[in-house]
Amino acid sequence: MLNMSQAEDRKKLKSKAKAEMAMKSSTTTRSKTKSLFLTFTLLSLLTLSLFIIFTSHTSQPTNSLSQNTLLSLQNSIKVYVANLPRALNYGLLEQYWASNHPDSRIPTDPDHQISTTHSSKSTKYPPYPDNPLIKQYSAEYWIMGDLETPQEMRSGSFAKRVFDVNEADVVFVPFFATLSAEMELGSGSGAFKKKSGNADYLRQKEVMDFVRNTDAWKRSGGRDHVFVLTDPVAMWHFRAEIAPAVILVVDFGGWYRLDTKSPNGNSPDMIYHTQVSLLKDVIVPYSHLLPRLRLSENQKRHTLLYFKGAKHRHRGGLVREKLWDLLVNEPGVIMEEGFPNATGKEQSIKGMRSSEFCLHPAGDTPTSCRLFDAIQSLCIPVIVSDNIELPFEGMVDYSTFSVFVAVSDALRPNWLVSYLRGFSEKHRDELRQNMAKVQPVFVCDTGHPGGIGPIPPDGAVNHIWRKVHQKLPAIKEAIVREKRKPANISIPLRCHCT
Repeated sequence: MLNMSQAEDRKKLKSKAKAEMAMKSSTTTRSKTKSLFLTFTLLSLLTLSLFIIFTSHTSQPTNSLSQNTLLSLQNSIKVYVANLPRALNYGLLEQYWASNHPDSRIPTDPDHQISTTHSSKSTKYPPYPDNPLIKQYSAEYWIMGDLETPQEMRSGSFAKRVFDVNEADVVFVPFFATLSAEMELGSGSGAFKKKSGNADYLRQKEVMDFVRNTDAWKRSGGRDHVFVLTDPVAMWHFRAEIAPAVILVVDFGGWYRLDTKSPNGNSPDMIYHTQVSLLKDVIVPYSHLLPRLRLSENQKRHTLLYFKGAKHRHRGGLVREKLWDLLVNEPGVIMEEGFPNATGKEQSIKGMRSSEFCLHPAGDTPTSCRLFDAIQSLCIPVIVSDNIELPFEGMVDYSTFSVFVAVSDALRPNWLVSYLRGFSEKHRDELRQNMAKVQPVFVCDTGHPGGIGPIPPDGAVNHIWRKVHQKLPAIKEAIVREKRKPANISIPLRCHCT
């Protein structure tokens, strides 16, 4: 039996052992906590580093002036190309080049100067016409060329071509409608607005007969179909039928007519077609006819204001004749009659590159290729066209490189010249520097023969598809709304919105 002293010693030993065990446990816990903290810290730092690296490569601004690196690596709209006969696109070009008949509307046709079979043009992807009346509308060619380019070469394209219509966001209708219309107009037959003897009408009818009989058209009523109608008179005979579709146009000017009782060209007298709207359609740029002038090549400009074009126009273009009479004798202003064709092209290059400002009044339609020639020439556009629609608004801020003037102000005697002389040299330089940044945005030409090859990520073709992509929610909503309507119910088109 233990005595009292031994019992006390044993208690002390047990207490000591417990204390040592508690200390070891505490030390182990602190060690584990420290280890976990270090691990968590390292993981956090690694995650933060990866985030910084990733965002530095992908968080580029998506405005028109960025490199759009992310968009170059990621297709954003799925496009199915309707299986139209080749005769309605590239075959139509072959027919154009095989013709020996020059365009009756111009004194010199650069495409048909010599009687020849144009055998050099008979390739799978013939070139687009150099005739300036047609070339200015060439967006149809470059959009088609991008879609025809092999997919492995299209990493920079915003549009991904799909071959199952059920996977597509939109259906592209590959009809060179502008070329078709211009060939008929250039023939001089006078049959353009008629059906009899009109080859363009027959082609339009073939296109519509084809697409209206597809399941895709029947499913959407054509609302998800895309037509390129850059010529204001393209698809003239079937505009009502394609009203629900997405229409790519240079402006809406060719889509209205004036009231026959109208005494002038003012907008209250215009009767607008209801099938065009900025809600569903896309404004695309004319193809510029003059070469690009880079900012580093810019030289001293000695002329204040320059204009070259036809003096007499119709509808809203009546303002042009009035401006001409006001400005023609003003010091520092050059007003020339003509079109940038042959010698006229050299005159336009010289005039635009030596002038501070380039006048852009409304013509038969609110805009023209003159605006885009001015941009490529770094000549500050002076836009006198109250009803103008411009490409890629929301992506491009025109006020940073252009001057907008109300028609009523421009027609005040001595007002316009005085106003333009008030721009300081610093302000003009700022406008020109901003213009140089957006020059590529308005270029459809990809620089590849036949349009087949990688496209510039920040060029016009990608901007067009980005604009179409913005319309997708409205397109899908319109399709769903149409499906729920009871049979035999017809709601008239009534959109006059801008």
